[in-house]
Amino acid sequence: MRILEQIKPSRQEIKRTSELIDSVLEKIKVPDAKLELGGSYAKDTFLSGNYDIDVFVRFPYLKYKDADISQILINSIKQRKKVVHGSRDYVQIEKGKYIFEFIPVLDIKKASSAKNITDVSPLHKDWVKRHVKNKDDVRLLKKFCRAGNIYGAESYIKGFSGYVLEILTYRYGNFFNLVKNASQWKIPVFIDPINHYSSHKSALSSLNGSKKTSFILIDPTDKTRNAAAAISGEKLDEFIALCKNYLHNPSDEFFIERGISIRDLKVKSGFNKLLILKVKPRSGKKDVVGNKILKVYDYLKKQMIKEGFKLIDSGWEFGKKSLIYYVVEDSPLEEHRIHYGPPSNRKNHFEEFRRKWKDHKIYWKDNKCYVMIKRGSITPKRFLKRAIHSSYVKSNVKKIRLL
Repeated sequence: MRILEQIKPSRQEIKRTSELIDSVLEKIKVPDAKLELGGSYAKDTFLSGNYDIDVFVRFPYLKYKDADISQILINSIKQRKKVVHGSRDYVQIEKGKYIFEFIPVLDIKKASSAKNITDVSPLHKDWVKRHVKNKDDVRLLKKFCRAGNIYGAESYIKGFSGYVLEILTYRYGNFFNLVKNASQWKIPVFIDPINHYSSHKSALSSLNGSKKTSFILIDPTDKTRNAAAAISGEKLDEFIALCKNYLHNPSDEFFIERGISIRDLKVKSGFNKLLILKVKPRSGKKDVVGNKILKVYDYLKKQMIKEGFKLIDSGWEFGKKSLIYYVVEDSPLEEHRIHYGPPSNRKNHFEEFRRKWKDHKIYWKDNKCYVMIKRGSITPKRFLKRAIHSSYVKSNVKKIRLL
């Protein structure tokens, strides 16, 4: 595949990055802890042009199991740094276009000893290094998912993490075999790559309720963990569809990442109304900030549907540019809209509702009362322009405006 030539790092890139890593780690001194390269660089599954480098700062378990190892790390690193808050705070250091993340973990030998989910990450790295041989197939799979907008376990994406893709590559051997099998998956999907359990039923009895999602992928390093728990049902459906489409027409086009194109949206929307919002995110951890934009997108979408507008398409993008868009059917709204009141069993509230709307006829539907309110002259653009000034939207983004 020609795409592999583009995404696989060259010898020069590997050499240059390795030298940079060595020079940075030489200058970092944390008492008692050992620094260890982590993430895709350690596993040799990184894509060309990836500038995020993970470093595990491993503290001896017995001595530091009850200590605040995040604070110890923060105090020990004297270089210019940024502290990022998470389940356990960690440190970022920028070196040109590269971002080093120093992650404090307890040095454990088995997952059951973990005090924090991050403690298990070095075990994942070690397992992948020992068992996943086809590193280029992992690269293809990562690029495939990135182009399909289903890569990343962050809460605002709820997609496939690098570790999940590495486990799947191990299970199916190579990219093509995985795509072929995934195109035939039936939901719910259950995969136990190293046969921790004798059956699907016995696995379900060992996983807690929150881990029993539509996609269960038993973690090879911890049989009580579903490695795919963060993947939403929507992203799983998209992955299966993507695999089917690829098999139908294999092409390097499936590996090309494309952001939202305003020009393409205008063509795609045709004679319908295209509404585009430019968003300036608040500062903070990427996962949190991205999730806030997702909340705004969902909120505005629900408000438009509630008002009666018919949405044909919608989407959003968070990154170098942050946009939200809605394609609304270009047809007039009905003259009246429904305004619901309380259910029939809340008598006091119902009496209050009836007094407030005494000049309107009260109807009932599904045990709830409602009135029909005459709708003023309002266009999708005018409605959205008003909605973005709500306190909810303003609390989640720094700035938002219609293009």
